[in-house]
Amino acid sequence: MCGIVGIVGKGQVNHDLYNALTVLQHRGQDAAGIVTCDGDKLNLRKSNGLVRDVFRQEHMNRLSGNMGIAHVRYPTAGTSSSAEAQPMYVNSPFGICLAHNGNLTNDEKLNEDLFRADRRHINTSSDSEVLLNVFAHELQEASSLRLDVEDVFKAVSNVHERAIGAYAVVAMIIGYGIVGFRDPNGIRPVCYGRRETDKGPEFMIASESVALDVLGFELIGDIEPGEAVYIESNGKIHKQQCARNPKHNPCIFEHVYLARPDSVIDQVSVYKARLKMGEKLADKILRHKPDHDIDVVIPIPDTSCTAALPMAHRLGVKYREGLVKNRYIGRTFIMPGQEERKKSVRRKLNTIELEFRDKVVLLVDDSIVRGTTSKQIVQMAREAGARKVYLACASPPVRHPNVYGIDMPAVSEFAAHGHTEAEIAEQIGVDWLIYQDLEDLEACALGVNDKISRFDTSVFDGEYVAGGIDESYLKRIESLRNDQAKSQESAVEMELIEIHNQS
Repeated sequence: MCGIVGIVGKGQVNHDLYNALTVLQHRGQDAAGIVTCDGDKLNLRKSNGLVRDVFRQEHMNRLSGNMGIAHVRYPTAGTSSSAEAQPMYVNSPFGICLAHNGNLTNDEKLNEDLFRADRRHINTSSDSEVLLNVFAHELQEASSLRLDVEDVFKAVSNVHERAIGAYAVVAMIIGYGIVGFRDPNGIRPVCYGRRETDKGPEFMIASESVALDVLGFELIGDIEPGEAVYIESNGKIHKQQCARNPKHNPCIFEHVYLARPDSVIDQVSVYKARLKMGEKLADKILRHKPDHDIDVVIPIPDTSCTAALPMAHRLGVKYREGLVKNRYIGRTFIMPGQEERKKSVRRKLNTIELEFRDKVVLLVDDSIVRGTTSKQIVQMAREAGARKVYLACASPPVRHPNVYGIDMPAVSEFAAHGHTEAEIAEQIGVDWLIYQDLEDLEACALGVNDKISRFDTSVFDGEYVAGGIDESYLKRIESLRNDQAKSQESAVEMELIEIHNQS
């Protein structure tokens, strides 16, 4: 889960790219980067940290140019090192910068092919660098001295033939333009829009429509699965389907947790989908506990607030925001390492005691992955005087690893791994726990866009829409990306920083 942006403008685009990244900050807190093109010169700034910390005024002053791409990173492949911050650059052909959201599942094979057949060297463990070099090689094979529109589309078609997994991409070709493309299953989101100016139209590609809204761009539409949109530096726009057998299988977890509620993804309103999640879950509660004793519904902010409101209405009880969120603490789910997540929960949330004291409280959460947040919040509710604590989860139990760009690689870290719902309830300390049914969850987002035949629901059912996933692959990513591996990587990085500072 990362955020990507690309803009072809009529004037300077640096501040628009910065503002778009702040809107997409929820998609990645680890690193941020912007690269602009001013004639045939590239201007790049990227580093670890939040957008507001990475870019100072002196950096913005140097990011001149009328087109550029940008990225906020959330590491699932590779490490959190600033060397793997994006956008990434390769000088041949033409000079290409690329930013990527998703995860390639055949990156090892691609890396080997790049070295043996394409004679390209990969310098990091990031699959984004692999994808950049695959695209660069295919563009070199498709083009001559001058780059034509069809060359771009042919290169993207060949990327689809080679790359497996999830990828939403913006790539800038120096002196020519920006291309956005999406994997043939459309797992990760990306859309594009237009803004009229006195000098002519400007175009923007972004992970979520909210970035377009905030900057005054009118949404043209989503980049379809397998499709590429190419915007030349002069503002001419082209699009073409580049995959042989595209399917609409977007990730349902975007609607559960990842995306902002004011975004529209593949024509489906995230806000409306979450409202329906609350209604469906309330109906299930009424089937299981028609004579429930719930006094109040309290959402665990922020994502679950939308679902909790119709739930309270349908259950006929009060809705109260009894947990106050510190806006200056990031999303705990996407923090690297269990210890950091544990520390952040209490810093992030505080209770309003009067909403808990002597009440039967139904807490509402969007999902339960590791159970870290849930367990501590349940304890906080009891400390605030709740008589009973129930928990309703707007999604089904997470039982399978995610391989498409969400940090859920280690099954052993899941609260639901090898446990019944009653055992999970005991584990996190609630008096009663209820999950959304998968069929109901899918129904919340189906029926709006007829092209969507199914969602990627692999974290719930273990069915991977892009294929090619076996037990050996799952074991490999678990060994590379579990919390223990991340802790070791962090220790090595800190040691290298200390050595650098001493020298």
